[in-house]
Amino acid sequence: MSYLEYTVKSVPSGLRKVLFLNWPVAILLASVAGVGFLMLYSVAGGTFTPWAEPQMKRFALGFGLMLMVGLVPIWFWRSLAGAAYLATVVLLVAVELFGTVGMGAQRWIDLGFMRLQPSELMKITLVMLLAAYYDWLPAKRTSRPFWVLLPLAFILLPVFLVLRQPDLGTSILLLAAGGGLMFLAGVHWAYFAAVLASGIGLIAAVFQSRGTPWQMIKDYQYRRIDTFLDPSTDPLGAGYHITQSKIALGSGGWTGRGFMQGTQSRLNFLPEKHTDFIFTTLAEEFGFVGGVSLLALYALIIVFCVWSAMLNKDRFSSLLTLGIALNFFLFFAVNMSMVMGLAPVVGVPLPLVSYGGSAMLVLMLAFGLMQSAHVHRPR
Repeated sequence: MSYLEYTVKSVPSGLRKVLFLNWPVAILLASVAGVGFLMLYSVAGGTFTPWAEPQMKRFALGFGLMLMVGLVPIWFWRSLAGAAYLATVVLLVAVELFGTVGMGAQRWIDLGFMRLQPSELMKITLVMLLAAYYDWLPAKRTSRPFWVLLPLAFILLPVFLVLRQPDLGTSILLLAAGGGLMFLAGVHWAYFAAVLASGIGLIAAVFQSRGTPWQMIKDYQYRRIDTFLDPSTDPLGAGYHITQSKIALGSGGWTGRGFMQGTQSRLNFLPEKHTDFIFTTLAEEFGFVGGVSLLALYALIIVFCVWSAMLNKDRFSSLLTLGIALNFFLFFAVNMSMVMGLAPVVGVPLPLVSYGGSAMLVLMLAFGLMQSAHVHRPR
């Protein structure tokens, strides 16, 4: 036995779990959150209120939550997967019945001390359920039709409920994350080819339904698509967001204008500068170098999560970790694509950087589950 192994084994079991946490991921998460605090301080004009200070408190709470969840045995979270999913479905139904309306959408439940967005929670509980399902299901049944339809129903139910809020962005993320986890679990590629063909047909149907009694999506969602295809058609209306976003991105150049020197955000040309479009503020102030640096931090988090999943011999833990990594990737990839004009504007925040309560706490809860899988993996 090496000196290091002897030292670790001599530590009390509770403290040993702390040592076994995936600290590179924890440090990277804190680094990304630090970038967020810096940008929220900047967009507020050099003050910690009204955004940076609450965000710091939420991250501190979320970081503590991540550590606590990470120290709980993974079998406990596996046993809660079904109940957590059902509870979140009930919350989504509750949003439909008496949810709080904001910016034209009914997505929140007012708890008094905070507004809870159940669709954010569903991103995690759906991954938990699918990971538990494929851990339970024998590998030889993974691609049989009945056993494929069941997880598809698990995915489509919350997608339908979230679409009714309406929240197209989160619906797409749920669909992509659920489908991605099915693929990672070993479902045959032919099913995904069929889904891709159906998706193309669905997109065609969406465009054909415009202006008809059976219109499939809301008018503002069509405007977002029009804006994505040609922002110049309405530069002062639906195209304003993306036009100003591109101006901010371009004006940053290689190294940016400097901290708190971004004209687009300081002069309030950039809308939603503290939430969905905060990446453009960062790119304007710190340029291409700043944007790539943030992207590198995100990429390292994904790499460490995938590495942890590959080392884990427990199927549930491995799939759970991969599902959380996939969700995280979709989060920042969609947001960055959106603000750069590579994808329609669908209202997806930049993880740990955009201002927000539910998204921050749910994301840290997700990484707590990843930590639990990492700490309690078979050794």
